Amino acid sequence: MNSSPLSNGRLLPDSQSWNSSGSDEDLDVEPGPGPHGGVAEFGGVLSKWTNYIHGWQDRWVVLKNNTLSYYKSQDEREYGCRGSLCLSKAVITPHEFDECRMDISVNDSVWYLRAQDPEHRNQWIDSIEQHRAESGYGSESSLRRHGSMLSLTSATSGYSATSTSSFKKGHSLREKLAEMETFRDILCRQVDTLQKYFDGCADAVTKDELQRDKIVEDDEDGFPNTRSDGEFLHNNNGSKEKLFQCLSHKGINGIDFKGEAITFKATTAGILATLSHCIDLMVKREDSWQKRLDKEMEKRRRVEDAYKSVLSELKKKSHFGGPDYEEGPNSLINEDEFFDAVEAALDRHDKIEEQSQCEKSRIQRSSSVPSGDVFSCVGSHRFAEKPPSRTSSPSSSAVAFTPSLHEHRFSAEVEEMVRNHMTYSLQDVGGDANWQLVVEEGEMKVYRREVEENGIVLDPLKATHSVKGVTGHEVCHYFWDTDVRNDWETTVENFNIVETLSDNAIIIYQTHKRVWPASQRDVLYLSAIRKIMANNENDPDTWLVCNFSVEHENAQPNNRCVRAKINVAMICQTLVSPPEGDKEISRDNILCKITYVANVNPGGWAPASVLRAVAKREYPKFLKRFTSYVQEKTAGKPILF
Repeated sequence: MNSSPLSNGRLLPDSQSWNSSGSDEDLDVEPGPGPHGGVAEFGGVLSKWTNYIHGWQDRWVVLKNNTLSYYKSQDEREYGCRGSLCLSKAVITPHEFDECRMDISVNDSVWYLRAQDPEHRNQWIDSIEQHRAESGYGSESSLRRHGSMLSLTSATSGYSATSTSSFKKGHSLREKLAEMETFRDILCRQVDTLQKYFDGCADAVTKDELQRDKIVEDDEDGFPNTRSDGEFLHNNNGSKEKLFQCLSHKGINGIDFKGEAITFKATTAGILATLSHCIDLMVKREDSWQKRLDKEMEKRRRVEDAYKSVLSELKKKSHFGGPDYEEGPNSLINEDEFFDAVEAALDRHDKIEEQSQCEKSRIQRSSSVPSGDVFSCVGSHRFAEKPPSRTSSPSSSAVAFTPSLHEHRFSAEVEEMVRNHMTYSLQDVGGDANWQLVVEEGEMKVYRREVEENGIVLDPLKATHSVKGVTGHEVCHYFWDTDVRNDWETTVENFNIVETLSDNAIIIYQTHKRVWPASQRDVLYLSAIRKIMANNENDPDTWLVCNFSVEHENAQPNNRCVRAKINVAMICQTLVSPPEGDKEISRDNILCKITYVANVNPGGWAPASVLRAVAKREYPKFLKRFTSYVQEKTAGKPILF
């Protein structure tokens, strides 16, 4: 089989046509093993960035035949891949800061992948490069081969384009070139004629020398009587022979050597003159060509700059949901953009919640609520386990909320938290310079003390409020009872009771709604409700709900959420004003003083200014929403002291 050699020593069969681009991609070649059996298939688990809602998810990734494919899991390979990338033109970029991450992009498609460790990531990158080299991309030899063919094609096409375009408008130059063609034909004919003349002269000289040699030999042998007579030789027998007979041929004597020489000289002079004229024309046009070239180069530079700018903006827009634009130490979003995005997301949540509340109100008006159920509520809630001893009737609630005598493994921590809150949380902070009043709306005041640790905002927050018509017992009940949690809590996406420690202490795991670009948060905390009896009979009793973070084997941290740490307390006291005369105490005679304290470590890398702005906005809204809910649920119901 015939083969044509390539620049790198490979032989290309004649049956395969080599395309003009020099790329193996356009060849109709069946994929098969390489010269050494090919690169083996490579697969394993990598974390792939899905979207800003689900974040990083583990996927089974397979590298085969220069194609990277991923499946939801290894067991689901038989159902087909969920996506694939051809690595021929892919760009593999190890992340600058994250040693476990690599980004693979093809045009506008980008896969963000994370390995278990840097060694695992490097192993994947090496395997990808091996597949690319095996397929003819990325290796030095293939680049030389492609470059040679491209250079040859480019040179040919460039010459053709130059030859065509350069002379389209150069009429004078084209005419002179036509004259050059004519001069060339004349010169060729003259050279042929002169060459015949010179050949004839050479033959005549050769024959003359042979004739002279023959005469000398005859004189030596027979001493002939010869004498010269002009152009003839006289022999002994009286005959004559003509000298230089070859010079008397008609073909040679017919050539006008002088005329041919004059014509030759005139032709060469014309050629030189025409060449000089062509050179002058080219020199004149060179300036014009140089100006046009400079103009085209400047135009190309501007187009390239505009292309790079548009491409950069396009990448930012198309990949704005990628992990580089999420909360993190190396986020590409500045604080202003981060705050704007968070504020827009919170506005959307508020709008959705407002629509949901309107729908709930419409359903409540259209349905009848049993009058005897003091703590009835509408809606179903998502949690795995309910405390078996808690019910929603008034009488059982009074018993359930009495401090339990049953001990559990967190009893000591609960008692310590309760003592700390009763000692420090009820202290007046109005005159403390360390506390700043950030919000004041009617009876509600919100204070904040700025604290940062390792760049993370840990600002303690304290709010005081007075609510008419409800008791501290009722406020704490609704704050602690998970049966009605979703009726007033709008920031929680899901929660479940991990463990019931006693009739007044439970461990809860809850995830909060994602507020992009911040990461989603979850929290695992112990929630306990207590009644603190007053030492003085003139002082009111205190109801308290404290929520503080704990650890539990059934709710370990995961990669999807950032685990926040909390220490929150709702402390309530009921003040009763004596009714007039013999009237019974009504809700008009009661007032609940609320002290709400929160110490939250959000974790993660959210900007401090954003966290403080969000806290200033959301905490007052939460307190007003919750107290309004309690007033609405207890209106017209028996008072629960």
